[in-house]
Amino acid sequence: MSRIGKLPINIPAKVEVKVAGQMITVKGPKGELTQELKNGVTVKVDGSVINVERASDAKQHRALHGLYRSLINNMVTGVSQGFTTQQELVGVGYKASNQGQLLDLVLGYSHHFIFELPAEVKVTTKQEKGQNPTIILESADKQLLGAVSAKIRSLRTPEPYKGKGVKFTGEVLRRKAGKSAAKK
Repeated sequence: MSRIGKLPINIPAKVEVKVAGQMITVKGPKGELTQELKNGVTVKVDGSVINVERASDAKQHRALHGLYRSLINNMVTGVSQGFTTQQELVGVGYKASNQGQLLDLVLGYSHHFIFELPAEVKVTTKQEKGQNPTIILESADKQLLGAVSAKIRSLRTPEPYKGKGVKFTGEVLRRKAGKSAAKK
């Protein structure tokens, strides 16, 4: 049996879970999320606990068992607490600003990047003296938040020599020695 799939999911206060056929809907103070389940996986709500069960021990059903349990757990956590990512812009002249859902990035190219964020993602930018510009993204949907964060990072991935680029706060980059290290 799947170690992840068999774990029960506790439903916090102020969170509602509805199962209608193959659709599960989770509603809470941070928003509402829905997920469609594939055949072979069933969800049962018993009071304040959600259990995910599979139809058989077939390889496909075993794989989906843990997957859907993790997705539902992320939905419950997202609508109750929410998810946050922080990204730093490391480099001279790199800037970030936002107006509503439009994120304006200056990343050392000859043009600005104007990035329109989905309505489910809330963005704030910080620019403090002596600190790198920071982008803070918040959302109830962990998958969407990860996709948006990855897209922003892909605009200027950190390079290994000076570390310039868009990186996650706390991310440790593997650095390389420059040309001078080879001349010994």
